[in-house]
Amino acid sequence: MRLLAALCLTLLMLAALPARADIYGYVDAEGIAHFSTEKIDARYQLYLRGTTSFDTSQPGASVASAERIETPLSAYLSGHPGLKKVETLVHDAAQEFSLDPALLKAVMAAESGFNTYAVSPKGAIGLMQIMPATAERYGMQGDRKRSIAQKLTDPKTNIRLAARYLRDLHKLFPSRPELVIASYNAGEGAVQKYNNAIPPYPETRNYVQIVKQFYLMYKPAAQTLAIASASLAGEMSGAKRIHMTIPGRRNMPASALE
Repeated sequence: MRLLAALCLTLLMLAALPARADIYGYVDAEGIAHFSTEKIDARYQLYLRGTTSFDTSQPGASVASAERIETPLSAYLSGHPGLKKVETLVHDAAQEFSLDPALLKAVMAAESGFNTYAVSPKGAIGLMQIMPATAERYGMQGDRKRSIAQKLTDPKTNIRLAARYLRDLHKLFPSRPELVIASYNAGEGAVQKYNNAIPPYPETRNYVQIVKQFYLMYKPAAQTLAIASASLAGEMSGAKRIHMTIPGRRNMPASALE
């Protein structure tokens, strides 16, 4: 119970991270939704403005601006069919490792866009983009039937391993949710290298902010406030997959995890 209480407090602090993270996006002709923290070109339109405010005088209390929640993005991400398929697995893993399900959903949205078979250029695999080396650290081994990479495409395996990793990162950086998220992106070694601070990698800094925004979007309180109209939600109803572009990726060191 103490661990659960500590993690709940830590996740509440995630909402208090400074800086804003506007999110831009569009849906292409193939039905893939593209999102970025920058307006990369003329196709990208503002879908979520990071103008949230939080009441820190009462633990757990938050006030979300209507501008943030009344968007096609919030409706799209909350009801994404890829998330619906694994929502039970997310809640099971969150309960097992004393995590907030909203955090797992936020990381999944940013990492893979709910694509079970996503593989990053650096070799991160599946819904939560787990590196095979990370899986090996937790005792996963390949066998005659399936390699580690193949095992990581299994949603239950992938989500549970990610939840376990996030739990361990919370233990490593207690009460520092921004470092937990930064470590998931760049590796805990990179965070420790910079004296337990978010590494100065543009991708990682953008990643922390975008996961923060998604986390708030998936919080039950935000979902109950969401009143996006059918016309707004319909704007993205044809999208089938998500492609997340996090600026600064080219500047990431080769050793950093995704």
